Amino acid sequence: MAEDDVDFAVAAYRDEGAWRVVELNPRLGEDVDDLSDALSRFPSDVGVLGIVSMSDDFFVILRRSGTRVRAMLSDVTAIDDWPLAVGVADLVDLPEIEDDGQAGGDLEILADLGMSALDLGMLCDDDDLYPQDILMDVAERLGFGPELEAIIG
Repeated sequence: MAEDDVDFAVAAYRDEGAWRVVELNPRLGEDVDDLSDALSRFPSDVGVLGIVSMSDDFFVILRRSGTRVRAMLSDVTAIDDWPLAVGVADLVDLPEIEDDGQAGGDLEILADLGMSALDLGMLCDDDDLYPQDILMDVAERLGFGPELEAIIG
């Protein structure tokens, strides 16, 4: 995998009630452990989100609170081709894939922040949306849309 396969990698965290979004080195989009380690350096009231979009194909959201790491993958078929997707599958112990194109992992990862598992799953199921479109929608709903747009726009 090449760094240019990573569309973007960011950390989003809420500190003292305000969202902050920081661009991460694209290399962190290659390995779930490296991404998780990078997230540990940010303070947050609600846990730090690591958001990676890969090759306009799929995305990963990690959420780290202390030593607890939760993760979701927008398209489980990415496990066949991408090390980051394999890392997420290992982290969340995904079962065998039976349905092409479904999201996997912890779809309730953002529920306490205002994005239900159902809404996140529906966005992931929309074949007309690119990962960037879905992630911008998620960011808008959670309250950091302008900050994400400033980085990836």
